[in-house]
Amino acid sequence: MVGRQRLFATEKLGGRAVYRLHAATVLAGICLVLYYRATHVPGAEGRAAWLGMLSAELWFAFYWVITQSVRWCPIRRRAFTDRLAARYGERLPCVDIFVCTADPHSEPPSLVMATVLSLMAYNYPPENLNVYLSDDGGSILTFYALWETATFAKHWLPFCRRYSIEPRSPAAYFTLSDRPIDSQALEEWSFVKGLYEEMTERIDSVVKSGEVPEQIRVNHKGFSEWNTGCTSKDHQPIVQILIDGKDIGAVDNEGNVLPTLVYMAREKRPQYHHNFKAGAMNALIRVSSVISNSPIILNVDCDMYSNNNNSIREALCFFLDEEMGHKIAFVQYPQNYNNMTKNNIYGNSLNVINQVELRGLDSWGGPLYIGTGCFHRREALCGRSFNKDYKEDWNRGIKTQQHIDQTEEKAKSLATCTYEHNTQWGNEIGLKYGCPVEDVITGLAIHCRGWESVWNDPPRPAFIGVGPTTMAQTILQHKRWSEGNFSIFLSKYCPFFFAHGKTRLPHQMGYCIYGLWAPNSLPTLYYVLIPSLGLLKGTLLFPEIMSPWIIPFIYVSAVKNIYSLYEALLCGDTLKGWWNGQRMWMIKRITSYLYGVIDNIRKLLGLSKMGFAVSPKVSDEDESKRYEQEIMEFGTSSPEYVIIATVALLNLVCLVGGLGQILISGKNVLLNGFFLQIFLCGLLVIINIPIYEAMFLRKDRGRIPFSVTLASVGFVMLALVVPIF
Repeated sequence: MVGRQRLFATEKLGGRAVYRLHAATVLAGICLVLYYRATHVPGAEGRAAWLGMLSAELWFAFYWVITQSVRWCPIRRRAFTDRLAARYGERLPCVDIFVCTADPHSEPPSLVMATVLSLMAYNYPPENLNVYLSDDGGSILTFYALWETATFAKHWLPFCRRYSIEPRSPAAYFTLSDRPIDSQALEEWSFVKGLYEEMTERIDSVVKSGEVPEQIRVNHKGFSEWNTGCTSKDHQPIVQILIDGKDIGAVDNEGNVLPTLVYMAREKRPQYHHNFKAGAMNALIRVSSVISNSPIILNVDCDMYSNNNNSIREALCFFLDEEMGHKIAFVQYPQNYNNMTKNNIYGNSLNVINQVELRGLDSWGGPLYIGTGCFHRREALCGRSFNKDYKEDWNRGIKTQQHIDQTEEKAKSLATCTYEHNTQWGNEIGLKYGCPVEDVITGLAIHCRGWESVWNDPPRPAFIGVGPTTMAQTILQHKRWSEGNFSIFLSKYCPFFFAHGKTRLPHQMGYCIYGLWAPNSLPTLYYVLIPSLGLLKGTLLFPEIMSPWIIPFIYVSAVKNIYSLYEALLCGDTLKGWWNGQRMWMIKRITSYLYGVIDNIRKLLGLSKMGFAVSPKVSDEDESKRYEQEIMEFGTSSPEYVIIATVALLNLVCLVGGLGQILISGKNVLLNGFFLQIFLCGLLVIINIPIYEAMFLRKDRGRIPFSVTLASVGFVMLALVVPIF
């Protein structure tokens, strides 16, 4: 019977027997490497360096085992929206959509509004859609932009429906789409495009000036909230319902109902800690509970526009499935970017994470909650534990019209600084506090309460955003991710302890892949420095070329990298893109992840507190041009750049000096005992060629500053004179 058909399918990916054989041979090779290290410890000279190599390789072996958890039996999900339509028609649950922004200068309001419009335009009953914008900057500029958006939506939504356009972000659509051939369609296309361009021009002009003209402020009562001299860190709670979807007068230009649209800026006072994005999300949960109270919540970052107008229906295929739906707490979609260069210069595409690792986690109980593009069951997000007897009321939600002023005042009382005092908000209810990656720790807590999650990666990406376009942005983003995930690992929420007996061991291991990003920095830093210094100073740290013990070293390195390349190509990367990813893998480990370790140690010692930096979503014209040309961007004097330049320069000096000594001695380079050290050092020099260009050859503003080069020279000279061996 059609009514009994599953609303989604779960498919196991093929090739697992071959992969497991490959993994078994790599494991055997790793064991031989470690056995060699443990049984061939040299005398006093070089012993410390040798034991350091053993420690680094023990860590790499342990981490490799951890990563196998997500590659053992990955799965793929397929949602059947046609079956959903046949079973439920348009009788679908209400959905609340949360968009979070924090700074109108780092996150331009025109960009945020394109995201909001794409979410309002879903192929979904508009009376069941409620879109909330949380403005943690409390900016009148953002409120003005949303007010403009509410007016433009009356033109944009009917246009989207009439022509079934994709994507439904006007910024993306008008950039990517061709002009229609049909004259009537072209006329409307040009008209709507003109309205959008005029709106964005007005928004950008107001943002640039920093104030909203008085003749505009009189058009809506909400502007009066800023009459009291609000600042981003000191203002009263603000809740304004710009479109009330329950009002019969809230219709578009064709008389169709519009989705509800709400602006919220929770109260901020200097004496109260606001808990960053987690605090904003929890305020949204409470505010929405008195305006719409939908059973499903979608949250997206302000730069992640909807790219698939059927994403809600796909997510509901999982929640409403009769066999498995009652177990599912959240449906997570991938984080995709539309501004990646062909060869992924900064390694930010996340292809392998999306298509391999998170699919693998899905087979053990579900993926992490990654903070954007996620559909939540409201009850699970609010702390309810899984109970097989619990029945969700999918018809819940506030659907009757109430007086807007009363509703807004009630909502404001839920967004004050003191509301959460002496409650379980931020602990057992809502998103958890005290961690830079509040999303991951919240998802882990949900899994530990017995719920499962689903990874849905449809052929057409559900959400597309803006990825980092400079080295500084990339380092900052990964510093925040690695620091936050490592802080979870070091806390009472460590997956191996907190989830023990609540989720399966491979699921715990999958969480730890990201929890252990930061400590990977230390063995990596050791491996890119010590063997090269050993080459220069004549300290042998690997088997000689004629020794049979060299085989497992070569086998493990070669097979792991060949499989890494295969995985990257399978996920859509190019060969050069994979190579760039290897460079960035090293750079992120010796900078972002190293700082993640240091910052966690400082916090444990009470020397620093948790902070949150908003990643800028814009770059200047010169930076954008270099990014499109795949030229690495430095430009400023940063401690991270000193580390990168020092490692690159040290390896170049060691390779030239080491080879010079071998050639002077008359020995055969290929048959020399230092073959593996020469190879490793040479590989590091080749992978760092763009760094040398930025240090010595480039003249543009994105080059490595002379002060950084000078500092790196000083550190290299220091490393050469310090008696390490």
